Amino acid sequence: MTLADTTSGEANILLRMLTKEADAVRQFVDLLEREQSALSSGDTDDLPEIAEKKIQLANHLDQLAASRCTSLIAQGFATDHAGIEAWCKKHPAREAATNSWSIILELAREAHELNRLNGELIRLRMQFNAKALEALRVGESSLGLYGPDGQSTKPGHRRIDHAV
Repeated sequence: MTLADTTSGEANILLRMLTKEADAVRQFVDLLEREQSALSSGDTDDLPEIAEKKIQLANHLDQLAASRCTSLIAQGFATDHAGIEAWCKKHPAREAATNSWSIILELAREAHELNRLNGELIRLRMQFNAKALEALRVGESSLGLYGPDGQSTKPGHRRIDHAV
């Protein structure tokens, strides 16, 4: 096996990694969109499942990024943005890798924005819930018909059967 064969083989490996990474980031964006839809509609039953899938996919993305970095280092490139750009320039015939990298960057920006918006939706929902709970607490104390023991909770022992 020659050096060119080894370089070509590692280039193919990196190309496959970038394609897998682009697919995984796309799946992550899809999950964030599902999460946003659930938060917007108030149908929060699916949120625990979505959160679990996000954790699993984030771990998978970390593994893919680590593999990409290992491959870049093995080929003599830095692992940062400049390193992948340099790799793409050195392998112009690998247009698919350049396209996958562009897709990864675009989807990562989209995921960042969706995550920010979802965080804002969660914050708003929590504020709404806190206000609703406070309204219930105030409403509960002002009614004062009966306590858990069946007795009037207000002074004066106001009870429904006194009105009869």
